[in-house]
Amino acid sequence: MNIGTIAKRADLPVKTVRYYADVDLVKPTGRTEAGYRTYDDKTLRKLIFVRRSRAMGFSIEECRKLLGLFEDQSRASSEVRSIAKQHLVEIDAKLDELKKLQKELSLLVHSCNGDDRPNCPILDALGRG
Repeated sequence: MNIGTIAKRADLPVKTVRYYADVDLVKPTGRTEAGYRTYDDKTLRKLIFVRRSRAMGFSIEECRKLLGLFEDQSRASSEVRSIAKQHLVEIDAKLDELKKLQKELSLLVHSCNGDDRPNCPILDALGRG
């Protein structure tokens, strides 16, 4: 199938499919006489896998590792779990940081009168660093 077809079936922009090919996450299975890339169903499954992995926040390199494990029938699930567990630790750290930011910004918003006066605790706090 051509790049437009596989992009649509994988629910990805054509530009993203090209990028994933350029960074060697997937490879075209061939080229037409006109030089256009062609892809097969196996590549479609890989693109869907990468799309879902990226939606979960895995980096390109993590996707590369996971995709390698996905294709390796002799893999140990412990390797997959290790990658996912580390990513979960990173997500938890981001959530903690977002909770702190939410609390701080919420306090600032509540301390600001939001009126016509120039005084603004939000700007003051941002200016303090």
